[in-house]
Amino acid sequence: MSLLGQQSQSEQDDAAKGESLTKGTSHILIAAVVATVVVSIAIAIYVIAGEKPPVATAQIVEIWAHPMHEVTPAFDAAGASVSQSTFDQVLVFTHVRLRNQSKGPIFLHQIMTNVTLPDGTVDSSFATTASQYERIFKAYPDLMPWFSPPLNTELSLEPGQTVEGTFVSSFRMAKDQWDARKALDFTFGFRYQPEVKIPATGAVTDR
Repeated sequence: MSLLGQQSQSEQDDAAKGESLTKGTSHILIAAVVATVVVSIAIAIYVIAGEKPPVATAQIVEIWAHPMHEVTPAFDAAGASVSQSTFDQVLVFTHVRLRNQSKGPIFLHQIMTNVTLPDGTVDSSFATTASQYERIFKAYPDLMPWFSPPLNTELSLEPGQTVEGTFVSSFRMAKDQWDARKALDFTFGFRYQPEVKIPATGAVTDR
């Protein structure tokens, strides 16, 4: 074979090797991409499967508010004259239905009402106890037409059990501040469990 023939044969062999190397590299890249996708899907499935639903559901049945402008008495208990002061507050009454959707008992220990103001700050107020709730209606008898049984803010729920009732939170703010709120939501705290947060999606009635 001539030198020219040997050179041509060598070039053909090199070209074949290069083509084979390119094909091999392509297969490796494809396999790497497929493996990455499979691993990503497996991780996503693991994360989703590991996420637990909330231990309880909370359905907000009704919300109503009672804005108040208070003026303190001009006389003390002995009849002596004292300086008066004024303040504004809003009582927020919320009727809620709670259901335990876990496999064991859960224990409610606090409820918080959260108001987001126009500047983005959040003003929060703990719900009163059942006895405090009833005293509010005694102190303000004009609210009695809207009385409903209170929700015990420290109760236990068995699996599948549903309870409902009304709780009240108080905010030191004027009516115009209340009306200008950006958002309203509620946080239900259960012992040894993550909090359950529920936004207020329905209308809020002033009474």
